Parts: sequence; structure tokens; C-alpha cells
Amino acid sequence: MLLPGVPDVMARCVRKVFPNGHEALKHVSFTIAPGEFVAIVGRSGAGKSTLLRCLNGMVPVTAGEVRIGGVDVVHAPLGERRRLRCRIGFVYQEFNLIDRLSVLSNVLVGRLGHVHPLASSLRLLSRADRELALYNFYRVQLDGRARQRADSLSGGEKQRVALARAMTQEPLVLLADEPVAGLDQELARGVMEDLRRVAKDDGVPTLVNYHDVALARAYADRIIGIALGEVVFDGSPGDLDEAALDRIYLRPVSALAMAETGAEVSA
Repeated sequence: MLLPGVPDVMARCVRKVFPNGHEALKHVSFTIAPGEFVAIVGRSGAGKSTLLRCLNGMVPVTAGEVRIGGVDVVHAPLGERRRLRCRIGFVYQEFNLIDRLSVLSNVLVGRLGHVHPLASSLRLLSRADRELALYNFYRVQLDGRARQRADSLSGGEKQRVALARAMTQEPLVLLADEPVAGLDQELARGVMEDLRRVAKDDGVPTLVNYHDVALARAYADRIIGIALGEVVFDGSPGDLDEAALDRIYLRPVSALAMAETGAEVSA
């Protein structure tokens, strides 16, 4: 049961160690408020994707606590965790669409977790479900493409379908893992504007993984920097200075300072 008066997303001392002994996350803690748009930045392998998958329960944590809307993602009864997962929107880098289905059918997939399992297996959805899917379909500028096959769309259009599908889940939180990777700047900014608008209009706490620091600065309310599985920066875009970037991207500070002054770095 969702609890009033608690942060919508809370991670406390989250640790993840894989069977091979790799410690992907080390005591990660933060809270995300309703409608807050948060960017997570860091090098490849820093733990960004693992963190998102721990938040939605796809990857079990080794230690720590994750709560969404007051529900314990780690320790709640299985049935409650399953119901919660239906309300966690996830936008993947690879879109994860069903290519042979139409755009609208892909968006409707977001409702399947909300109906009886038999109705879900037969894709029997109510008129209200369809109206919600159509509403979200138009919110991301997909007009005129409802019957078009998903595999005929451009990359930017596919990501908008994925976002509309996530919105149709009526999410308590929206997670996006490198949603603009591979898109050109214009398309990337369009997807980012859609994500931010949904966060603000619907009051949904939103966490997005990026490689592009410029996009994070342009759209995020707050930036969390991760290096080697640890949070090394948590603040506003304006506070993300060169020293913070050095910590996040493990840049050699002395070499950077020499480069800025035009000095040669000795071997």
C-alpha cells in the first residue's frame, strides 16, 4: 500500500555485489521528490544502469533499502512487489518495442499489468485503457501513426512510443536508461523535452542515465554523479564544476590543470 508523507523514491545504503565478486554499487543513498527530474551521469561501467535496475527490482540488491511510494522494493511480499513493478515506468535505450505490432498496440502494452492475467494474455483491454493510451500517444506527438508498424519508425519516434507506453502504466516513478543514445542532437532534445514535460505535468519523479553532460545540465533539476559504484556528486547543474567532473569521470586533476595552462605533462 502506498504511504502518504514519504519521498516517492528513496534509496538508502544500496549495495550490489554480483556473483563474480564485482561490487557494482557501494552504499548509494538519495531521495527523489515528486516531479523532480534527475540526471545520473558517469563513465560506462560506473553503475548507472545497475542502479536503475535495482530501483525497479529487476536486479536484487545485496544490502540496503529501496522504497517507491513507501513500498519496500526489496522486502515487500511478492504480490505487492509485482503490483508495484506495474507502476514503475522504464524507458530502455533499445526501445524494447514489438516490431510487428502497430504503434498504438505497443503503447497499450503499458496497460497489461493493470488487468486480470487472463484478460492480459488475450489483450482484452477496456475503453478507458484505450483512451488513456491514445491520450499519451498524442502527448508525444505521434499523431497519424497509430496504425503504423513499430519497425517502420525512426529512432526518435520509437523512443517516443516507448515513453508513451511507460506513461500509460500511470507510473509512480519513471526511469530511463540512456534514452537518447544514438540519436542526433535535435531528436535527443525532443525526447528530453518530452521526458521533462511528463515529469512536471504528472508530478512523476524521473531518473535518467546520460553520457551527455550538456544534456543533463540543460534539462535536469538535479544531477547525481556516480564513479566506481559510489555517489561522488549530488547537486544542481550549476554546481557541476570541473572539480566535480574530475571526480565523476576519474580525470587526473593535475594533468587537466597543466593542459589548461599549456604546460607539457611529463611521462
